[in-house]
Amino acid sequence: MHSKRIDASQLDLKEQVVDIKRVTKVVKGGRNFRFAALVIVGDENGHVGVGSGKAMEIPDAIRKGIEDAKKKLIHVPIVETTVPHEVSGHFGAGNVLIMPAKEGTGIIAGGPVRTVLELAGFKDVRAKSLGTNNSRNMVNAAMDGLSQLKKAEEVAKLRGKSVEDLLG
Repeated sequence: MHSKRIDASQLDLKEQVVDIKRVTKVVKGGRNFRFAALVIVGDENGHVGVGSGKAMEIPDAIRKGIEDAKKKLIHVPIVETTVPHEVSGHFGAGNVLIMPAKEGTGIIAGGPVRTVLELAGFKDVRAKSLGTNNSRNMVNAAMDGLSQLKKAEEVAKLRGKSVEDLLG
């Protein structure tokens, strides 16, 4: 996903468990229960990651989820308290629209998407989930959207123009 890995050990990460499911495998002797945990980690300062873990016990599943999430950290650009521009993220049937909002709006987002945005460090942002309400797909769609965000300076540099030219 990214060219350089973000070193999780240098960040002050908070983690939030979004979803714990009991999954069952039916075997000859009966059923095997395991727990699948969906975990979001972030430093509330432009870094956020999503991971999932599966284990026989809930705490183990959560621990694995946290480790997985730390490996998948992405950096998101924050402009003052919101996102630089509107963006739509897709993953499976999940479709999340993330929009900038004025200061004082707060985080307007449903369910797991709210957690992603909070841990990424946004204070004012609106999001609408279109499509599925499966938390895993919603979260991944939100991450997809966030990974597409770019600041005006970056876009200007890529196009070889000044920020003034872009905003005209």
